[in-house]
Amino acid sequence: MKFKTFAIGAAAFLASSCATQRMTQKYPETKKIDHSDDYFGTKVSDPYRWLEDDQADDTKDWVQREVAYTNDYLAKIPFREELRSQLKDIWNYEKIGAPFKEGDFTYFYKNDGLQAQSVLYRTDKNGMTEVFLDPNKFSEKGTTSLAGVSFNKKGNLVAYSISEGGSDWNKIIILNALTKEVIDETIVDVKFSGASWMGDKGFFYSSYDKPKGSELSAKTDTHKVYFHKLGTKQSADQLIIGGDKFKRRYMNVGVSDDERYQILSASEATNGNELYIKDLQQKKPDFVPIQKGYDFNTNFVDSKGDFIYALTDKNAPNMRLVKFNIRTPNVWTDVIPETENVLNVSTGGGYIFAKYMKDAVTSVKQLDYNGKLIRTIDLPGIGTAGGFGGKKKDKDLYFSFTNYITPGTIYKLNTETGKSTVYQKPNVKFNPADYVSEQVFYTSKDGTRIPMMINYKKGLKRNGKNPTILYSYGGFNISLQPAFSVVNAIWMENGGIYAVPNIRGGGEYGKKWHDAGTKMQKKNVFEDFIAAGEYLQQNGYTSKDYMALSGRSNGGLLVGATMTMRPDLAKVAFPGVGVLDMLRYNKFTAGAGWSYDYGTAEDSKEMFDYLKSYSPVHQVKKGVCYPATMIITSDHDDRVVPAHSFKFGAELQEKQSCSNPVLVRIETNAGHGAGRSTEQVIGENADILSFALYEMGFKSLKK
Repeated sequence: MKFKTFAIGAAAFLASSCATQRMTQKYPETKKIDHSDDYFGTKVSDPYRWLEDDQADDTKDWVQREVAYTNDYLAKIPFREELRSQLKDIWNYEKIGAPFKEGDFTYFYKNDGLQAQSVLYRTDKNGMTEVFLDPNKFSEKGTTSLAGVSFNKKGNLVAYSISEGGSDWNKIIILNALTKEVIDETIVDVKFSGASWMGDKGFFYSSYDKPKGSELSAKTDTHKVYFHKLGTKQSADQLIIGGDKFKRRYMNVGVSDDERYQILSASEATNGNELYIKDLQQKKPDFVPIQKGYDFNTNFVDSKGDFIYALTDKNAPNMRLVKFNIRTPNVWTDVIPETENVLNVSTGGGYIFAKYMKDAVTSVKQLDYNGKLIRTIDLPGIGTAGGFGGKKKDKDLYFSFTNYITPGTIYKLNTETGKSTVYQKPNVKFNPADYVSEQVFYTSKDGTRIPMMINYKKGLKRNGKNPTILYSYGGFNISLQPAFSVVNAIWMENGGIYAVPNIRGGGEYGKKWHDAGTKMQKKNVFEDFIAAGEYLQQNGYTSKDYMALSGRSNGGLLVGATMTMRPDLAKVAFPGVGVLDMLRYNKFTAGAGWSYDYGTAEDSKEMFDYLKSYSPVHQVKKGVCYPATMIITSDHDDRVVPAHSFKFGAELQEKQSCSNPVLVRIETNAGHGAGRSTEQVIGENADILSFALYEMGFKSLKK
């Protein structure tokens, strides 16, 4: 397929001055109320507080008017539908996931191309393949997704979770896996939980009491773990732990592969956890504390007889794998000591696979359970490898490999020989040989060295006129490793640059890197992002008039903070499903659990002052020309409630001093991001790419 390329010559695009000649936008009216809060003697006005009530008629009316305004504006972009067509065309290829064995069947996910949701298939011992679960039949428009699948050890029972409209509130449906018949009542009001089976008796799951008021925005902070016994009513489910006697914000109970141990992980925030283990061989088993308090992250990996294997950052910011005897749980021995590179592990085939990350790139070693090196796994190139998990008896394991210019490919690994073969290579209309993915290092404001991947089509000229998307995240110990995206493929094929800096707040260099972007150091994250944009401009990749800032969730905060700190950095901004009101984020759903990264306005006057100094909602000023902005949110986002985006949009629309538009794009029947239908994802990305180019001055796509 030959794609169209964007016209970049002077005659082919609107002069940048044309954008400023457009008439000032006439936005939907947004009322203001007289409301303020007192923080340590400082009054903070909140004129759009009413937009926090998602159930109110005036909020619903405002949403409808904003949706109409946004749709009307986007419909005027002359090449919007052409970009949508390009995205649909490249998206339309068969996608198959790595297989996994449960009982006598081998299961795998497959999407024929443009199906709303991927379908779960299975193959029996005779090679006969059938559909096991088809989420496309869960709802009329494909907006109910399969959120998780859990089999018991025998593989004859399965509990699968569904998410309706992208909500974090799930339902669990229980089947006889052999006959696919529903065998129990549906478990409802489940949140932040899987299903962990105990033989064929039943399973553990976690939830919160149903909140009063709005299910989408009301605060949830006391997790409870239940055991559902098959054949009984949910109302009779046994409370295992949680509630007033053991109050924690997040809790889950899992079961070891040999079903000897129950593992309880409990936490108050998204970083740091308590770990308790119950040995069912004891006469009176109870949860034994392995780690109390929230200073460290320690997670169960596997068990072997009396020994427990755990991955921890205790005395090891880059992680180490330890083991201990359940009878002496305080005596830890290193199996894989900490190194200069961040460690993650998986198990399968009776081996441990150590996955290291250096400068955001993966390397993998295969070891035995004593930590002895068996071999270094040969990877297809420089990029991101994931997987290497399975059951102890499996001789073949599967892993995926990708980078920004290599579509994700699945490989089969023989654990005895170490040889890998291609299992499934996607047939994407994209030739990696035509592209460049280079890693550079730049210096942030305080002198910190930051890596960045810059991706583009070969032959690109550094003339400062290349449309560029600068994307990052910078929080919650999450690492941005190289990964292929068909959306980015379209962007690059048409002459665009896609750049991803690995800024502080992420996990690319371990706990120290994460902590350097939290609380009173959070502005490091924004400065790193700003420095990335400046590097691209100073080195001729692009310029202010051709740069777009993009990020989602915590990355939405990144964009919101950057564009209010440095409104002159970029022409376009996409704060997606962002945390944008830093004084009130902890008042909604599970937001209080983000305090490790952010701190809260109630912690101290110093913390309040710091949060307010970068909170996007509170830093929009009159008389400033902000970038052309498309704020992206969803009506069912109960992770980062849409009120953040609504209030930020209202502030920007009121105070924008130039003709750069401010749109609030609100997806219906969608949540924070997971589980969206293919149509929804394509639609959003068509709007993003077309809006970026239109606001950069492009008037057409070159034939």
